[in-house]
Amino acid sequence: MFHAKKALCATGLCAAFLSPAHAATDIQWWYSMTGALSDRVLELADQFNKSQSDYRIVATYKGGYDEAMAAAIAAYRAGNAPNILQVFEVGTATMMHAKGAVVPVADLMKKAGESFDPSAYVPAVAGYYTSARGEMQSLPFNASTTVFYYNKDKFAKAGLDPEKPPVTWQDVVSAAAKLKASGERCAYTTGWQSWVHLESFSAWHNVEFASKGNGLGGLDTRLKFNSPLHVRHVENLANWIKQGYFNYGGRKSEPDAKFFSGECAMLTSSSATYANIAKNAKFKFAVAALPYYSDVPGAPQNTVLGGASLWAMSGKSADENKGVARFFKFLSQPEVQAKWHQDTNYLPTTKVAYDLTRKSDFYQKNPGTDIAVQQMIVKTTDKSRGIRLGNFVQIRNIIDEELENVWSGKKTAKEALDAAVKRGDEQLVRFEKANR
Repeated sequence: MFHAKKALCATGLCAAFLSPAHAATDIQWWYSMTGALSDRVLELADQFNKSQSDYRIVATYKGGYDEAMAAAIAAYRAGNAPNILQVFEVGTATMMHAKGAVVPVADLMKKAGESFDPSAYVPAVAGYYTSARGEMQSLPFNASTTVFYYNKDKFAKAGLDPEKPPVTWQDVVSAAAKLKASGERCAYTTGWQSWVHLESFSAWHNVEFASKGNGLGGLDTRLKFNSPLHVRHVENLANWIKQGYFNYGGRKSEPDAKFFSGECAMLTSSSATYANIAKNAKFKFAVAALPYYSDVPGAPQNTVLGGASLWAMSGKSADENKGVARFFKFLSQPEVQAKWHQDTNYLPTTKVAYDLTRKSDFYQKNPGTDIAVQQMIVKTTDKSRGIRLGNFVQIRNIIDEELENVWSGKKTAKEALDAAVKRGDEQLVRFEKANR
């Protein structure tokens, strides 16, 4: 036996033979980010893995948010769900009512013996992921909001002041007219049309998107985005298409490329688009607050949360849950949060991370990167805390369909919004009945 051990040591296997190796517990994390953002996710996993030896985060891209969510539901039913699932904000109500499928983050941290202070998070962010009982359900991760981008070079060419972005929608159409007159074929485009022009638009103007505090107050919520103000705005957008001021480029982030390629001069989209624009744009650009109608009392208020949070799936061992809690604590560290915010322009989810970034002069060196934060740290109202609806994915698809009917001239703004509300309410009733 001695000679056998000696031989094994000679081949480098001595340690494995003489003492049992400590195997790290794998923690499966399914995420939905691509490109540079996917690289950042993998860096976070690697950084955590190198910081300790008990757990190993295995980060796996599982397609878009809706695809990953559907895959996780199927995996949960089959008994092999991931430990952590990244879920976009429109899936929050569905996850909150997925009885037995998730472990609320507050419970997870407490049982794992990890410190967790919900008050450390930016209120507008934490509130969205908190139940009516005041318990935080998921960990805020990549929080974003809607902002306005413009091409400073094209502004200068059109005789516009590149240091003065449009503040109101009235300013936007005035700028669009001058841009078109200067030869621009695409003055303005928008990403995420429902999120920008109905969801954030509502909160920004302090009007309801839906009843019951936009769904945060109960399942018996109903949609209200067919008010005269909403109709007016969608009518304006439709007219701008006819006048050649607004170019529709798709339902989600597809139009972003129209801006950073230089095709379109103005863009409304996610604050997280900043990293892609900074990487690809061959021109000077700037970030500004979302435009508003100056004649609407209470505007501007605050925009609403976008992005995603991390959910701990149930049915896992105590050791795995402890690993998830350790990872969540790592992600919440001020330095980690600040770097994530600075690398991606997602919002800092904790107040300390925002203070760290502000004190580092990051905002001075990167003008406009604080716009999203400023839009979100305003004290919220019952009409602006966020929108949390059941079957929200389906409702957004309905809204997209109806808005496209307006852009193509098949329906008036009122007809389309009335139809979207009626069809969307049917989805809300269905969700309410299923989750009573």
